[in-house]
Amino acid sequence: MATGPRLNWWKSPSRHLAGGEVLVKVLTCGVCHTDLHVTEGDLPVHRKHVTPGHEIVGRVVARGPETQRFALGERIGIPWFRHACGVCKFCRSGHENLCSHSVYTGWDHDGGYAEYVTVPEGFAYRIPARFDSLTAAPLLCAGIIGYRAFERANVPAGGRLGLYGFGGSAHITAQIALAQGIEVHVFTRGKDAQKFALELGCASAQGAYDPSPVPLDSAIMFAPVGEMVLPALASLVPGGTLALAGIHMSDVPTLNYQDYLFHEKTLTSVESNTRRDGEEFLTLADRLDIEPAVTEYPFEQADQALRHVKGGNIKGACVLRVSKE
Repeated sequence: MATGPRLNWWKSPSRHLAGGEVLVKVLTCGVCHTDLHVTEGDLPVHRKHVTPGHEIVGRVVARGPETQRFALGERIGIPWFRHACGVCKFCRSGHENLCSHSVYTGWDHDGGYAEYVTVPEGFAYRIPARFDSLTAAPLLCAGIIGYRAFERANVPAGGRLGLYGFGGSAHITAQIALAQGIEVHVFTRGKDAQKFALELGCASAQGAYDPSPVPLDSAIMFAPVGEMVLPALASLVPGGTLALAGIHMSDVPTLNYQDYLFHEKTLTSVESNTRRDGEEFLTLADRLDIEPAVTEYPFEQADQALRHVKGGNIKGACVLRVSKE
């Protein structure tokens, strides 16, 4: 890994807060594949030396002017999507994730690989009580983005869904699908990840480029590997949909129209999420008893956790323990 996370700690909660912001003492922070894209330069720099981390669970320790949503001491979650303008045509039409003025935690603003972080209170979430702070962390990006990708993949009731890549986001999405009676097939390079998929109840688990054992109604691409788009499209039934869930992906090879796109197949991308997605997902995760699998790392081992995520053969998600409850 070329670059590790930059741990710009805030030692005092007395930092000036803007209107509508709260200051949060970080308890845990999930380690997302997007953090790798930020630290390794795959994504264009939005802020030099930004502190990564956007799956944050913490407690409110200070409130800025015009804040009233959260009480001091309340546990909240801070996601990737930090703010949007609220007035453009996308914000006004319910598509705030497409706002050209949107900003992101751990990319435009310092994130959760730190002791303290701020957030506009309107863009934070209450955490369902059933989730402890470790298991709640991956819900805040891996879970929410997986949910939006699941919705955009147009999975029919009782249909067959393919998941390409099986890390933090895919293992949560698989649980959502399985709980709703959908048949799930997994495609990933990691042998441990394949085994984990079968343990969760997926119908099959094979290599990343293997043909599907059955025709798929829908598929979601979590792996940031453009070459995998072709076998995923080839595995779809006529009228099927492939949703690309990542913020970054290597180039997609040339597509032969007859082989990969004909028969009214749909290829769509996923850009961030709306706050409605987040609220809906957290409610659904609570109701369906979703159980994120996490590997805990002490804060000082953030680099090691990122290397683990980069390796790709993980069981669920990696989460940093930043401070005690």
